[in-house]
Amino acid sequence: MERAISVEERIRRAEEIYEKRRQGENRPITKVNVNNTQKKDIKLLKKMIIQILVCISIYLVIYAIYNNKYVFSEDFIKKANEILSYDTNFGELYNNAKNQLQNWYQSITTNSEGQEQTENTESENQTENQGNGIGGATSEETAQGETNEQEQNQETELSQTEQDIQNVKNTTTFIKPVEGTISSTYGRRDTATGSVPKDHTGTDIAAPMGTKIKSATEGEVVLVSEEGDYGKHIKVQIGEVSIIYAHCNQIYVNQGEMVTQGQEIAEVGSTGNSTGPHLHFEIRYSERTIDPQSILQL
Repeated sequence: MERAISVEERIRRAEEIYEKRRQGENRPITKVNVNNTQKKDIKLLKKMIIQILVCISIYLVIYAIYNNKYVFSEDFIKKANEILSYDTNFGELYNNAKNQLQNWYQSITTNSEGQEQTENTESENQTENQGNGIGGATSEETAQGETNEQEQNQETELSQTEQDIQNVKNTTTFIKPVEGTISSTYGRRDTATGSVPKDHTGTDIAAPMGTKIKSATEGEVVLVSEEGDYGKHIKVQIGEVSIIYAHCNQIYVNQGEMVTQGQEIAEVGSTGNSTGPHLHFEIRYSERTIDPQSILQL
């Protein structure tokens, strides 16, 4: 017959079972780190690279010293001694820089205040004069001043144009590039279509398709192109003077070629932005267009 177990015995056995189970759960587990070897290899590789770089640097320094005689020359040593023997007073330099900055700031502040006061005074005087009807510029005087300014600007432009025309006449001789009728002159014009520019930069000479175009001057062909509103066109350069032959049907010369005066260089056509066969003849001085009819009779 089974012996009766007291309560204390049951508690003791339960605690033993619990303790055994707890110890079984906390049993130490051995972990193997498979990456330790790889990390060690990477550290060794980095260390080796650093050592190689240090060795190369030391070698380069030694090489430079041995192959540069100037480093140990008497002249170099003398200059180094002069620099080292120079007594630099950093405190004095700091004070001088500080004083200069203060003077600069004060001058800017003074100028700003004086300018502001001057502007205020002028504004007050102008207001008083306008109120009293004395010294105030009337609208008529203002309009007259603007008109004079516009006239001066026009005179300056005319003066520049006249100078360009004179320079072209003094440096270059021209012949008529093609026989034909002038269909459009230089300058502003009234156009029937919006595609034709109103500010005409040359003179249009109408002629039958295929009419030979002669070079009006000698010079170098600096451009042969088929792009843009000019269509097939040529640009000949002689000094600061350049001549453009545009809307050609066919071109006989190549870029970089030297042409002589009177040489046949192209045919009249209607390529690009054109309303019919003609030659667009354009003259420029320093890339400023001038009226070709002021240079020669077309």
